[in-house]
Amino acid sequence: MGRLIRNLLLLAVIVAGVSFFIAPVVAFYGIRSAADARDEQGLVRLIDFAEVRRSLRPQLGEGNAAIVAPAPSFLENPIEAMRRQFEQVRPVAARPNPDLYLSPAALAALTRGEGRGASRSDAVSPDRRDPLPRLAYWGVNRTRLAVRDPSRAQTIFTFERKGPFDWRLVHIGLPPVEPTVPTASAP
Repeated sequence: MGRLIRNLLLLAVIVAGVSFFIAPVVAFYGIRSAADARDEQGLVRLIDFAEVRRSLRPQLGEGNAAIVAPAPSFLENPIEAMRRQFEQVRPVAARPNPDLYLSPAALAALTRGEGRGASRSDAVSPDRRDPLPRLAYWGVNRTRLAVRDPSRAQTIFTFERKGPFDWRLVHIGLPPVEPTVPTASAP
């Protein structure tokens, strides 16, 4: 009888340990499933929307210093001030809204590695692929999972521990923007 109790206790410790380590992956699949089912309450339980919005803003250009920098004064930098005076005034491009990436359809697309294109997703395609998340970093209180798209660009999901087995998404790292290279025209 003592051996049975010891084996059951050992099994309980092993199950708790395995659950402790795979809980972020379970949270990732919970987000994917809730997004596919358009379960907004399920997404609210799994995502810290304020933190994720804060993480997306700089990636979308809202925190870009070049966009919000004031023009230099004539005393500090006369050449740049004069150049700006003669430049045509360019309209400021509309800044992307981070909420475009937080709709259920966009979250479903992000979990499938669609990266920056996920904001244009409005429905789950019937021929969708379901890539497995790859462990990018594991810590006791913070874990990052990466999902790659076919071009090998990866979207990073950062989860933070809120309890022994409770993890919430706090950051989404979008793939970097591909720089556009102007093509040289033949003379």
